[in-house]
Amino acid sequence: MTEPSGYEIAKKALEEARAKNRRRPAAPGKPQLDDAPRNKARRRWSGAGPDHRDPQSLGALVGRLSQAPGWKGRVGAATVFNTWDSIVGPDVSAHAQPNRLDDTILYVTAESTAWATQLRYVQSQIIAKIAAAVGDGVVTQLKITGPQAPSWRKGPRHVPGRGPRDTYG
Repeated sequence: MTEPSGYEIAKKALEEARAKNRRRPAAPGKPQLDDAPRNKARRRWSGAGPDHRDPQSLGALVGRLSQAPGWKGRVGAATVFNTWDSIVGPDVSAHAQPNRLDDTILYVTAESTAWATQLRYVQSQIIAKIAAAVGDGVVTQLKITGPQAPSWRKGPRHVPGRGPRDTYG
C-alpha cells in the first residue's frame, strides 16, 4: 500500500470540511451556502459608488500614513532636510547645511566660524521659519557648529600629549 500524496491528503481534508459545513445549521436569518444561488454568493464587487475596496492613489495612502501616530516627526524631519534651501533662503543654505535631527534638536554645520556665529544670532528666526514650513514642535532648538579643525593625529599610532610640537619655542 502506498502512502497518499500531499495532494490527496489536502483533497480529503477539503471534502471533510465541506461535509462538516453542510451538516452545521445556518445562523438565524442567514442562508447556507448550498441554499443561496451561486451567482449571488460570489458577487462581491463594489458597484458604481466609491468604496473602501476601490483602488486608492498613492498620494492619498501616503497622506493618511503620514497622519498616523508616530509619523509626524519623521515626515517633518524629512521635510526640513529636503526643503532646507527654501526654508532658510539661498544665501544661508549656501553656507550651512543640516546634519541630523535628534528629538527636536537640529544640528547644523556652517562652512566657517563666522557663519556659525551669524547663524547663532538669527537662530530664533530660523526656528520660526521651520515651524511655519513643517509645523510647531518638529524643531525647537538649533545646535550650530563651525567646521572641524584639522587633526594632528595621523596614522595608526600616536603619542599622548603634544608630541613633536612641544619643542617649539
